[in-house]
Amino acid sequence: MSNRLPVRRIATEEAFSIPEVAAQLGVVARTPGTSLDLILVNNIYNSADGMGFLEPLLDIEQERLRIMDENGVAMHLLSLTAPGVQMFDADTACELATLANDRLAEVMGRHPTRFAGLASFAPQAPKRAAREMQRVVDKYKMNGFMINSHTNNEYLDNPKYWPILEAAEALDRCIYIHPRAPSDGLAGPMREYGMDSALWAYGVEVSTHAVRMILGGVFDRFPKLKICLGHMGEAVHFWLWRIDFMSLRAQQQGRAPKLKLKPSEYFKRNFVITTSGQESHLALDFSIKALGAGNVLWAIDYPYQPTAPAVEFMDSAPISAADREKIYHGNAERVFHIDAT
Repeated sequence: MSNRLPVRRIATEEAFSIPEVAAQLGVVARTPGTSLDLILVNNIYNSADGMGFLEPLLDIEQERLRIMDENGVAMHLLSLTAPGVQMFDADTACELATLANDRLAEVMGRHPTRFAGLASFAPQAPKRAAREMQRVVDKYKMNGFMINSHTNNEYLDNPKYWPILEAAEALDRCIYIHPRAPSDGLAGPMREYGMDSALWAYGVEVSTHAVRMILGGVFDRFPKLKICLGHMGEAVHFWLWRIDFMSLRAQQQGRAPKLKLKPSEYFKRNFVITTSGQESHLALDFSIKALGAGNVLWAIDYPYQPTAPAVEFMDSAPISAADREKIYHGNAERVFHIDAT
């Protein structure tokens, strides 16, 4: 600890679970299906050791806090681990989302300086999801929301999900779009070589989701909506020049809705990104230059990524002290309504 930089560290993509959700995911994983999520879900929730992840997901207040203290991490912004409640039927999903949110609020109440929270909801039932979003902000002052990309192979550009976006915008709460295994339409080429999850498919899934929202006109309808993408923005900002160029052609050909702004302008206005699981100084440098330091937040991706290297990555980044303060805590405080200290 003595060698750590004296800075507040807020980690913004940090997973947890509760026994009830874990048990139900174990049941889902034993049910026949084609979703690539079943591979990882079965390995975690139906194996003897949970791949080493299940225990730290369930243990929020003991080993997690010890590791945070050991590495100078002030706060975790907690969220129910992927795939959240999105593989369940609507009634089960709503019930478990409410239970997870209540448990999260209890932990936040016991450790108000150490934990903030992104609430869960059931996209399968958009109007009920919007009511749960309202409830957790009114009752618990939750800091935002977590969704695990597609739901039943559908994305948030679909108007059926707009009650969720309307609620998030009205509540001034950011939606963090976290990866899950790709929807059926993207899954085919991902079934070999370990590409089905974090190695490749997760980034493709979430970047596709984000670009669909932009090109579908979501941010013309909801101009104040804020979306967060992890893993250094799932590389969307690397492609912005080409997306701008090609989207104009698609609009002129009548293949896409007319937009008020360039896609790159929506991305810089309506999105922020985190560093979770992408500890590359080169990628960080590009992200700051492309989006501005005010749109980049630090994250670990605990327990799926180790804490110490994530801290070392950010401590040693060749950036200004002012940018480091923004990325470590200032942006998280602003975007996720976390009290500054």
